Amino acid sequence: MRRFLDLLYDGAAWLAALSMVGVLAMVLLAIVSRQLNFHVPGTDAYAGYAMAASGFLALAHTLKRNEHIRVTLILGRLTGRARHGLEMWALSAAVALAALFTFYSVRLAWVSWSINDISTGNDATPLWIPQLTMAVGTLVLLVAFIDEWVLELRGRRATVESSEALHNE
Repeated sequence: MRRFLDLLYDGAAWLAALSMVGVLAMVLLAIVSRQLNFHVPGTDAYAGYAMAASGFLALAHTLKRNEHIRVTLILGRLTGRARHGLEMWALSAAVALAALFTFYSVRLAWVSWSINDISTGNDATPLWIPQLTMAVGTLVLLVAFIDEWVLELRGRRATVESSEALHNE
């Protein structure tokens, strides 16, 4: 199961990286088309879709690498059961919020698909396509938070303290 979850998080991160390449491609295409006096409709919209996809698809991978911003002012001073209790509370809240975010993201993509909602820009893209990346990204984030919750419950969660605060001025 651990191997599958790690592959899921890494796969979403690779899709996020490909989306960033898509942003670059759309920006370069827009620049080149302006210089050569031809127009490619929708490059701005597609760059925006790819940027949103890269952000949402990278969420779980970032969480699993302990790269999300955490306020550890209180947590850093706690040990033992108190620290475990606060971690469980925080992870429970995160699971609940991620579940809500996932539900509404999936619902948004479903409704857009069912009513055939399209972009108002000149690209006329069916909106469920870019919204699907948000739904998938939030679903993988929900799985990652549940994974962290179970690991913390079992006492197997690795907590890496960041030294970043020591380097800030």
